[in-house]
Amino acid sequence: MSIIGDKIHRIRDFRGMTQKQLGMAVGFDEKSADVRIAQYESGTRTPKQALVERLAEVLDINPRFLADDEILGAEGVMMMLFELDEHYPISVEDCTDEDGNKRKGIIFGSILLNDFFAEWQRRKKDLADGKISKAEYTEWKLNWPKTTDDCGKHEPSKEWRDL
Repeated sequence: MSIIGDKIHRIRDFRGMTQKQLGMAVGFDEKSADVRIAQYESGTRTPKQALVERLAEVLDINPRFLADDEILGAEGVMMMLFELDEHYPISVEDCTDEDGNKRKGIIFGSILLNDFFAEWQRRKKDLADGKISKAEYTEWKLNWPKTTDDCGKHEPSKEWRDL
């Protein structure tokens, strides 16, 4: 399965849609709709940008979430961090996790990223504390930054909580 295919599959499942329903919603013929989506999910075909935009619209997510970034493995994460290091000052520090294990921590020298991380940290804590559901947390991520509220400082432009 390709990275973008895996993302389409996970979000389609999260939205409770079949391959046929998604295919028809983006404009494929009913007879081939499920086959076409299956091809994208399996990586047999790669959607062009216009289809990525349409899939994002139908799935109600930020189109950037469907970016076909190669970061799933440790090597991909390192390559991404090396590239980020060219744009943001990054330091790697010694730290200890909640179980007392020695770890490495990454610190970005960006106030804006720090603010983004603070909200992410808050969402993860809310999830762990049962204040938000896994579905709400997923919705927050899928539509970020429209779902950001800057840690309660303003209303998000897109609602993500089941109130």
